[in-house]
Amino acid sequence: MTEAPFISHNPPGFLRRIYNWTLEKAEHRHAVWWLALISFIESSFFPIPPHPLLGLMCLARPERAVRYGIVCTIASVLGGLFGYAIGYFVFEAVGTQILGALGLASSFPSAACYLREYGWELILIKGATPIPFKLITLTAGFIHLNLFTFLWASIASRGFQFLLVGVLFRLFGAPIKIFIDKYLGWVAGGFIVIVVGGFFLASALTGGSGAADTCSRVTSIEQLDAMK
Repeated sequence: MTEAPFISHNPPGFLRRIYNWTLEKAEHRHAVWWLALISFIESSFFPIPPHPLLGLMCLARPERAVRYGIVCTIASVLGGLFGYAIGYFVFEAVGTQILGALGLASSFPSAACYLREYGWELILIKGATPIPFKLITLTAGFIHLNLFTFLWASIASRGFQFLLVGVLFRLFGAPIKIFIDKYLGWVAGGFIVIVVGGFFLASALTGGSGAADTCSRVTSIEQLDAMK
């Protein structure tokens, strides 16, 4: 399960070099620490998700796959708290620069509207979509989403995503890689849609769908502020 590329204005070679650098860490003697570091910084500003590194490490040592998934989850949630703090305390000075550098600035107003409207449901659904987690963390801090809500939803979303990879590698070893590459996104997506879809359906039946339509048209902070 990998996130879609989202640095639209940087040359592909730049992303490829970062990607290759990340994968090289799978062979490092301190690979677990690199996995934790990349999981942490990816939650707030690093462009490459930890999934490729996690997959390679699990492929090399399937018996440690669950441990790697736990490391990924903990580090990613802690990094998410760091991203939340950036959005909460220094969004104008730092957060806007990060979003601009990652090509996410135009997505921010709409994301903030949706997150304010749906809260934890959106964070859980993020676990099965290509929405960059850093966009969620920075946005959650900016809108002052309840910290406890953000924390438990992040643990559930990140834990499901990373631990699923770890458990599958632990149970089936290297052969599961082919399945993960092809179908993991669909399996995870289907599970979370079943769990969370009911909440969105209930929202639509009670008039919440109008808010979703409104959020899709929000393109600026000014529009977002006017909706408060």
